[in-house]
Amino acid sequence: MERFEGYAALVTGGARGIGAGVVRRLVDEGARVVVADVDEDVAREAFGGVGAVRVVRCDVGDAESVDAAVAYAGEVFGGLDVLVNNAFAPDRSDDTDGEWREQLDVTLMGAVRCARAAMPLLAAAGGRGAIVNIGSVNAEAHFGNHAYSAAKAGLASFTRTLAGEAAPRGVRVNQVTPGTIATRGWESRQEQLAALAERVYPLGRVGTPEDIAAAVAFLASADAAWVTGTTLRVDGGLLAVNTHFGEVLGQF
Repeated sequence: MERFEGYAALVTGGARGIGAGVVRRLVDEGARVVVADVDEDVAREAFGGVGAVRVVRCDVGDAESVDAAVAYAGEVFGGLDVLVNNAFAPDRSDDTDGEWREQLDVTLMGAVRCARAAMPLLAAAGGRGAIVNIGSVNAEAHFGNHAYSAAKAGLASFTRTLAGEAAPRGVRVNQVTPGTIATRGWESRQEQLAALAERVYPLGRVGTPEDIAAAVAFLASADAAWVTGTTLRVDGGLLAVNTHFGEVLGQF
């Protein structure tokens, strides 16, 4: 099914992990995609041979870099229909002022900058303009990483408020909230991933980038034409089911 035939999309942080999965899914469904990533070389290595993909270096922490990337997308494809805000700052777990500033500036304000820059193009997309933000279960429950969690909570709020502001312009704004996803950051912690799958996740496994990409594709497509301001949990049941509570009671 090519739901995105004729669409142009921009995916931040699209060089690897969830972002790369989203790029592949959109391309498979007919979209032309600009991959905007601070790791330009990695992005080119991943997608250099894909005709529907263009790569541009973009630091979402810098407004000029964001403006240039969005302008490039509009120029190379003649417009923009979909923005996926996936870029985030890595969690350094040191809980310093610097960590907080970086998380808020990149993970939260990066999405704000991209949405602000892209909105005129999305509003001109004839009613099919859509923004999909990539959130985290950390915004809804305690999983550690205070600065990252707070930034993602801010992103969830921004999703709702921007949805109200963008609706009259024909632009929908939604969020996907992933649980644990098997990406590069977990490569050295396979035993922990296995334990999470067995003991924590009701569906018996952790997620994949493809799981998140499928949800992003739905929210960005005309199949979700009457959906805005919504957060879609794609978390294997993590937030809905307290597995350890059930274990204590002998239920699971």
